[in-house]
Amino acid sequence: MKKILIRLLIALVIVVVLVVVAIGLFLDSAIKKAVETIGPQVTKVDVKVEGVSLSLLSGSGKVKGLVLGNPQGYQTAQAISVGSTSVSLSPGSLLADKIVVRSIRVEAPEITFEGTLQGNNLSKILDNVKGAASSSGTEPAKRDAPTGDKAGKKIQVDDFLMTGAKVNMSIVGMGGKSVPVVLPDIHFTNLGTGTEGITAADLTQRVLQEVLASATKAAAGYAAETGLTREAGKNATESVDKVTKGVTDLFKKKKE
Repeated sequence: MKKILIRLLIALVIVVVLVVVAIGLFLDSAIKKAVETIGPQVTKVDVKVEGVSLSLLSGSGKVKGLVLGNPQGYQTAQAISVGSTSVSLSPGSLLADKIVVRSIRVEAPEITFEGTLQGNNLSKILDNVKGAASSSGTEPAKRDAPTGDKAGKKIQVDDFLMTGAKVNMSIVGMGGKSVPVVLPDIHFTNLGTGTEGITAADLTQRVLQEVLASATKAAAGYAAETGLTREAGKNATESVDKVTKGVTDLFKKKKE
């Protein structure tokens, strides 16, 4: 009888391990599919992910090879490419109304800024994301396929850090040059801590606004150094002010 109980216990342990592994594999592929499905809905450009790994026990994971394409009409292959993103979340919140993300760390993304200071690939994607953010939770969005509901899923992000970002700028008026510029770190804390939280579209909008503001400011500086027209510098300053105001207004509304 003792031997039978031991064998049953060993068999039970093996089954539990297999179930956990199977759930982990299924969850990883489900997250990858969700990113590649919801991402284009929010940004209106292709979104691809090389792989996702997430531990159900610790809540820590990585997203590898995230690539955000460009809107139609732009020549460069992609807008943003991220080799690795580390994520830590509260496993118990996965089935709750709001997913609690402890931290997101985006390492050394490669960003392409193509176009003019007033109209470029990043500003076009940002406009698309704004449209998605404003429609989250509206009646039309609720009538969408199930992925539409997932796009409006509420989240809380305790800490977001983008570090080592590099922008390759190809601006009309700069003689066709592609100028690499290192952006300062982008760091947010305590996003969506209220009862309503924020959506993935809200977070994407805020990050893109910061990236666009930094890139436009860098372009304005380059314009001044290389002797481009005063009008270009003036327009660049106006663009930075407009984007910065957008960041402030977005999260003022969230707090109200």
